[in-house]
This record gives sequence, C-alpha cells and structure tokens, in this order.
Amino acid sequence: MTNTTRPKRIDTVSGLIKASPEVIYQAFLNPEALAAWRPPEGMTCKVYAFDPHEGGSYRMAFIYDRDEHGVQGKTSAHEDVFEGRFVELKPNEQIVEAVDFESDDPAFSGTMTMTTLLKAVPGGTKVTFIAEDVPEGIKPHEHYEGMTSSLHNLAKYTEQVPRSQTRKTS
Repeated sequence: MTNTTRPKRIDTVSGLIKASPEVIYQAFLNPEALAAWRPPEGMTCKVYAFDPHEGGSYRMAFIYDRDEHGVQGKTSAHEDVFEGRFVELKPNEQIVEAVDFESDDPAFSGTMTMTTLLKAVPGGTKVTFIAEDVPEGIKPHEHYEGMTSSLHNLAKYTEQVPRSQTRKTS
C-alpha cells in the first residue's frame, strides 16, 4: 500500500528586530497591536474575537486594501477570514498558533501551525516565523512575501513602541 498523503510544507522567514523579546511578545497579545502589524502590505486587519492565553482563540480577517489584478481572497473576493488557537505561549520566547482559513475552496483547508521564535541577540531579537502544513492553495512565493511583509511591519511597530507601553498591566 502506498502513502498518498501530501508532504508537509514548511515556509519560514526570520530577521533581526531592534526591540526586546518582551516588547515583541506583547505585540502578539494585544489585538490593537496585532491588527496594526500582522497584515501584509496591501491589507488591513479586522479583529472579531481575541482571547490571548494558552488554549485561547481568535478570529480575524485580512482585508485587501485595493482591487489588485488577479488577487482573490480565500474567504471572499476581498478578504481572508481565519480562526486561530494559541497552542503554546512561552513568554518572550515562543508563540505557537493553529490557524484555519474560512474558505469553500478545499485548497485552503486544513490547520496550519504558525510558530514564532524569539531569541535575544546583540542589537535586538532574532524573530523567526515558521508555517507548517501550509495549505496548498497558498502559493509559496506569495506566502514568503506576506510573511516577510508582516515581519517588516512587526519591526516597524515594535521599534517605535515607547518604553512606557512595554509593560503588561494586570
């Protein structure tokens, strides 16, 4: 008997951000911050639900800013709606999310695991995004560009956060 399951696809990007792991980690746990940096260039984010703790979930949409030729959203013509779960949260070190897209197209089905690694290094934090079990409907070059854009947005956002906003309040 032959195994006909598709091989797991893994997409990854990383870069140096001139901010502490603590500041970057908090940018993942604040829905306003997440909406500001996470959508790739050419998109905005709408957060519908957000419960940031291990086992908590969220629901959001990336909305295309303009009608680009040949661009089709996963959920509708102009948006990608998705739900996620916080599988693991290691403060200032690692965030693991399970993400499911809302789509009628089976090419976008399945759960994608997004892992973010934060490692303090001289000059800031090395941030690595690892996407596992990427749905086949997401083209590799487009996913790489989107992940790279989000990483750049995260750098811009966290490198400008005033120190007074870096502490989490209870």
